[in-house]
Amino acid sequence: MRRLLVILAVAGATIAPATAAFAHGGEGANVTSYRTTVTGVSSPMDGLTVRVVEGGARLEVTNDTGRSIEVLGYSGEPYLELRPDGVYQNVSSPASYLNQTLAGDTPVPATADPTAAPTWQRISFGTTVRWHDQRAHWLGTARPPQAVADPDHVHRLRDWTVPLRDQTRLFEIRGTLDYEPPPVTWAWWAGAALLGLLLTALVRSWSRLVAPLAVSAGLAVLGYALMRGLDGAGWSGVLLLAGALALGAAWKHPPFYLALSGFVVAAFAGFGSSDVFLAAVVPAAGPGWPARACVAVTIATGAALALTGLLRMRAAVPATAQPSPAETVAGD
Repeated sequence: MRRLLVILAVAGATIAPATAAFAHGGEGANVTSYRTTVTGVSSPMDGLTVRVVEGGARLEVTNDTGRSIEVLGYSGEPYLELRPDGVYQNVSSPASYLNQTLAGDTPVPATADPTAAPTWQRISFGTTVRWHDQRAHWLGTARPPQAVADPDHVHRLRDWTVPLRDQTRLFEIRGTLDYEPPPVTWAWWAGAALLGLLLTALVRSWSRLVAPLAVSAGLAVLGYALMRGLDGAGWSGVLLLAGALALGAAWKHPPFYLALSGFVVAAFAGFGSSDVFLAAVVPAAGPGWPARACVAVTIATGAALALTGLLRMRAAVPATAQPSPAETVAGD
């Protein structure tokens, strides 16, 4: 038991600073109330694909046309060029510096001049590029007036365009920017808590349910990891490790391993992803509710595994032997 408590204390101290990052502005670091959507390209080309990735944080363009396609900056200057041999960035474009932070806080050097001849620098050998584009985002620190007046409904904030160029032909990416109200955060937390208590009670009554519980935990974690990966947010090593630990508990489940794996699943994969309960748009493919469901199930099943392991460890500790009445009399 002492070894488990030490591990839990160290792990808790590790994740405590990370969870604080979800509290700024009422939204987590990877979630937002503003949905960026690509509606199409004004002049489609075979091999040219555009999508929004990372929960709307970036635009992604893939150019497999065999032609050079330019993305134009905020003053109409060449900003990015996707060539057959790779992606190039014009370091003379102010957009190259403004887009390093979504809010445009990066200082623009004096050498950045939208009227200057392009200075191309290769940034990739592939044919795909991602970037933050301020034209497709809400940059204000305050909520838009529509959302302030009516925060419980969806509001179209604007239509946006990003110009492209194929040699001398101009065309554009088209999209929309919407405000979406947050989910009912307390309901997701309450559901996760009630489900965790219910699962713990069921496993205490039927011990054979431990393996299905561990499989459910692993699938929930890996399901959310898959949604993030499909949305371009990358494959989280923490989620993959937590999922593997949970699935391992389905194969062999001594009490200490149940407690440890359940804690990792609930704390790192569950609470560590709980920012999805705070805002409408999450860094996961598809609508937000499946991602929230996966995280809620992760918290519940992880907590149930951890509690089950702790209860079994407690039950395995022999009770302190009490002297019999005869021994007490003889001792007197």
